Amino acid sequence: MFGSNRIAAHVSRASAVHVAIAVACSALSPSAHAQTDDEREIIDTLTAMWAAIEAGDIEAYAEFVHPDFTQFGENDVYLAQGKDLEVRGYRDYLSRARDVHTDMHQPEVTIRGDVAWIVYYWTDSGWIGEERFTSRGKSTRIFVKEGGRWLCIHGHYTAVP
Repeated sequence: MFGSNRIAAHVSRASAVHVAIAVACSALSPSAHAQTDDEREIIDTLTAMWAAIEAGDIEAYAEFVHPDFTQFGENDVYLAQGKDLEVRGYRDYLSRARDVHTDMHQPEVTIRGDVAWIVYYWTDSGWIGEERFTSRGKSTRIFVKEGGRWLCIHGHYTAVP
């Protein structure tokens, strides 16, 4: 996903901010526990995905998405399938949205071999045209470890009013 060292450095800096937020939020979780390296890596991967979106770097985002990605989006009636569809959807979104920011709250990571899932709450905000948006919700993301990297293979998102 990182097409250049410049992009990687930018995403790394943005990820550091997200990691700090995630650590602070997880410390507030009533079921907070000491995280393993793999649990931390799952949280770091998700925050790096968001950092790429915030940077407007769809190629960087795509590096974290498994080719067999599926999702139930906030408003999806049907299952969306495929990395290409995900990338096209975000490319379209980023052509309209700006100043997007997402925060993770109360992340809980479970790992079973080379499969992991994270459940968390999110809040986000940004602009589409002259309209400010905010949303919040709950999510489950599933990751698989391939080639030494965790890749997001499924997402399920539910907006909370």
